[in-house]
Amino acid sequence: MSYKRFKKWGIFNLLLAFMIVFTAACGPANEEADKQGGDENPEEVTQNEEQSFPVTITDDANREVTIDEEPESIVSLIPSNTEILFALDLGDRIDGVSEYCDYPKEAQDIQQVGAQDMDAERILEILPDIIFVTDYHHENHSDILEQYEEAGIDVVVTGSASSFDDTYQTMEMIAEATGTTDKADEVISDMQERLDTIKEKAKSITDQKKVWVEVSPAPDIYTTGKNTFMHEMLESIQAINVAEDQDGWVKMTEEEIVQLNPEVIITTYGYSVDNPEEEVYQRDGWDEVPAVKNEQVFNVEDDTVQRPGPRLIEGVEALAELIYPEIFKE
Repeated sequence: MSYKRFKKWGIFNLLLAFMIVFTAACGPANEEADKQGGDENPEEVTQNEEQSFPVTITDDANREVTIDEEPESIVSLIPSNTEILFALDLGDRIDGVSEYCDYPKEAQDIQQVGAQDMDAERILEILPDIIFVTDYHHENHSDILEQYEEAGIDVVVTGSASSFDDTYQTMEMIAEATGTTDKADEVISDMQERLDTIKEKAKSITDQKKVWVEVSPAPDIYTTGKNTFMHEMLESIQAINVAEDQDGWVKMTEEEIVQLNPEVIITTYGYSVDNPEEEVYQRDGWDEVPAVKNEQVFNVEDDTVQRPGPRLIEGVEALAELIYPEIFKE
């Protein structure tokens, strides 16, 4: 047993002793629910037998993190990382997730441990081997992260991703930290092959369509400019992002949008607005916009075009079929 794991379990035993004394003094207390995903089957095989531990990685906060042993208990505080962990076949090792981790369906059954504001007490009760946090946590809750490390928990910071390459790098880092590099190679290769297939088909497009993307409804309409997944996706299918002169997520007025004359409008907020396409069609002054006139307004699932995980390729495929159905829809 490594020193780090010995230290962690030593702290756990002290906490356990304290709980026993506290219970005896105060009377019976409600038992905590069993850890979810805590399979202790001794016959369980490792995800990647060729990858040995310890391993040292450099996370997105430029911190060197050494993981002594293959993690058996994991906490994830961001939905994209949770999706990546499930794609790496690690779902049964996840013992805590953020309140926004909703995919796959199995993630909804795992106990929640906060989001930007972490439930540090619950996380220390779980006492995972490793926790994946965000740069927000690193910048705003460094004192809590230090508590995790002092308890023997490996803390790995993942930063914001705005491209497919960023997403691949995050997948590779998470895989290296969890002993699943072979599976990550498989997932990334599948995404790259499917994207290459789309780009190859898109080479036949000569009449590029102008597309407007809405990531929030009226009256505060936001779109995605350069350095976003949506922009990269539109480029990959030979579509023109009419907001390409903007950078990142930006707010624009209806008057500005109408003047752009988009031929296709894509919304991403169907999860919060009933029939978002109809909402666009009914806007005053939009009648002559080509996308409205020709009924070319479509909604796509937001997580597949904004969440940096394995489903991004599904987002590209959906956009391709909606914008150029004659080429991509079989």
